[in-house]
Amino acid sequence: MKMPAPLLDRQRAAMATLEEEMVRETAVTPRELVYARGTMRLYHYLPQTDTVYRVPLLIVMSLVSKPTIFDLTPGQSFIEHLVRSGFDVYMIDWGTPRAEHHTLGLDDYVADLLPDCIAQLCTHCGEGQVSLVGYCLGGIFTTLYAARAHRGPLKNLLLLATPINGEGMALQRKLLKARGLDVDRLVDTLGNIPSRMVEGAFQMLRPLQKASGRATLLNHLDDPEYVKAHLRIVRWGANALPFPGQAFRQLARDFVLDNKIVQGTLEVRGTACDLARIRVPLLHVVAQHDHVVPAAASADLVRLAGSPDKEEMVIKGGHVSLVTGAAAATRTWPHIVGWLGARSV
Repeated sequence: MKMPAPLLDRQRAAMATLEEEMVRETAVTPRELVYARGTMRLYHYLPQTDTVYRVPLLIVMSLVSKPTIFDLTPGQSFIEHLVRSGFDVYMIDWGTPRAEHHTLGLDDYVADLLPDCIAQLCTHCGEGQVSLVGYCLGGIFTTLYAARAHRGPLKNLLLLATPINGEGMALQRKLLKARGLDVDRLVDTLGNIPSRMVEGAFQMLRPLQKASGRATLLNHLDDPEYVKAHLRIVRWGANALPFPGQAFRQLARDFVLDNKIVQGTLEVRGTACDLARIRVPLLHVVAQHDHVVPAAASADLVRLAGSPDKEEMVIKGGHVSLVTGAAAATRTWPHIVGWLGARSV
């Protein structure tokens, strides 16, 4: 049945208004730009309390997703919660890679850009130590950094849904082993992996997710706040970023196919990243129903780390609800604040 034109126009106007509201309400925690290098930005979130833990936090996001998931909207913002809990919070925004960035690989992110941001942060705040918070692929970077620079300024390592065992990334391994998929040819031809391919890869992990989400949304159309919360996540997930070519090539081969991180043979700038050399306090928070980073991919991290003080926390939820939303606010954030607070004085 064809929808009447006036009704369709009203719905379009309502959706446009809703989109404008979501844009205004996203990433609104006050911040300042501390450092810029190429597309990368280092932000500092302004304190909102007189009580600030001495050790600052640096949040490291994945390359292929926008960091707004950490500051989604007031009341559902992990960064807002950390700042109001008394932490001095910084965040790296890698930005959108351009064609000339296709040569950026693990050496650049782990041994150059991340240490550069840490140095800039320490200069800015005047402290000699930092706690790293890494999410998903950002967790791989921070883990490799900790394993490589184990005598650096790192105080604590907090990891969120971080894959470490390539054999546990079952679907990704099948795709990369598929006949006709040549990783080198793909990167050499395209340079950066386009955002459409990145988004498509996520959709393949749960083919019916969009249809299921739309059906659920239809059942809650009379609840404006539910609609906005749902659409915020959909909007964030649909804005995947291109994957820098060399980083994709290395992670596909060295991590997913050859499983070098678990074996302790993955090298960054000629130094093997042995997880046993991680000695700082370590907390790994994983989601029970994570379809992006399944348990088989993440479970070995705490076991292999050499930290005397280490813990794995498993919460009910998925890859995204681990860090944002009502469930995260009641399950994940309080535990993280308690754990970090005790180790940041």
